[in-house]
Amino acid sequence: MTQLTFAPPPPNTEATETLRAEVRAFLDVELAHMTPRQRAQSWSGRDPAFSKKMAERGWLGMTWPKKYGGHERSALERYVVLEEMLAAGAPVGAHWIADRQSAPSILRFGTEEQKQFFVPKIARGDLFFCIGMSEPDSGSDLAATRTRATAVEGGFKVNGTKVWTSGAHVAHYMILFCRTDAKSDDRHGGVSQFIVDMKTPGIKISPIYDLSHEHHFNEVVFEDMFLPTSALLGNQGDGWKQVTGELAYERSGPDRFLSTFTLLIEGFAMLGENVDDRAKIALGRIVAHLMTLRRMSRSIAGMLQRGEDPAVHAAIVKELGTSLEQEMVEVLRLIVDAEPDGGADNPYVAVLAHTIMHAPSFSLRGGTREILRGMIARGLGLR
Repeated sequence: MTQLTFAPPPPNTEATETLRAEVRAFLDVELAHMTPRQRAQSWSGRDPAFSKKMAERGWLGMTWPKKYGGHERSALERYVVLEEMLAAGAPVGAHWIADRQSAPSILRFGTEEQKQFFVPKIARGDLFFCIGMSEPDSGSDLAATRTRATAVEGGFKVNGTKVWTSGAHVAHYMILFCRTDAKSDDRHGGVSQFIVDMKTPGIKISPIYDLSHEHHFNEVVFEDMFLPTSALLGNQGDGWKQVTGELAYERSGPDRFLSTFTLLIEGFAMLGENVDDRAKIALGRIVAHLMTLRRMSRSIAGMLQRGEDPAVHAAIVKELGTSLEQEMVEVLRLIVDAEPDGGADNPYVAVLAHTIMHAPSFSLRGGTREILRGMIARGLGLR
């Protein structure tokens, strides 16, 4: 069995705490109009104008090279901004994917032309991305992807379907994961990534409505879509190595355990001083788990800063974090005497209704619980 450890997270500094105070002051003004129900959308809430204001503050592309529009700040400084935004329920969804993983992938694997074209625009809050990974009948098993890019004169012709694609209907570009080479015994071989302009002919985007009838997800069908060779991200056939590195960014951040933070805040407010010993024990357990996950997540931020590959560590944080988020809903329902009602004036019951309808997706998005546990088992040498 392989031993897996989380190194101590980078310590707070005067710079990080000054930044934290600056972010909180900004949020006090910018989010003053938002109700708890609106804040409960967490990183699914989308407001391009808000994203633009963050960019103007230098809070997008924080760790990227200045030559590509970044700000060369530390991973911990970026983490401070992320957790303050999530804790406050800021509408960060427009830029979230591009800032979290698309631009870092382009910086790591892209051509100089791709870096110069895409990354500065993302840092300015002008360009938003979606993720073309999951497919019907395969879900989080990316090795089972069937979407194929076939080599033709001057590029590739793409056919296939992606599903549960968050924000595809409003994103400017997608990073598409698909097969490019002939089948082999290696399930992880013969796959590549492409940067796809969502206005390209041959793309059909259909909405998938969630339980609350909100439109975040989509089905995206590619029918003889042509991509020039310049759309290839990295080397042909290296897609598996690239996508697993990208998922470390997707799975390790505070978004994996702060999606329900507004519910916790409103639950505390609803209870007030009327807290019995059973409730204190339950809430104390939740807070202790949150603090542990925060420490683990910050440790991964340090690993990314050092250029390490924390894929298994990130899978652990994501699996534990989303499990806690789902558990939190059930715990609060047991200790707070209130029924969910999305149209209620009471902030807690409105947030509870919203969270109940969205919580089932927490352990699906970013990789299902079953897939992540398989990854963790392999990383620990258990399978």
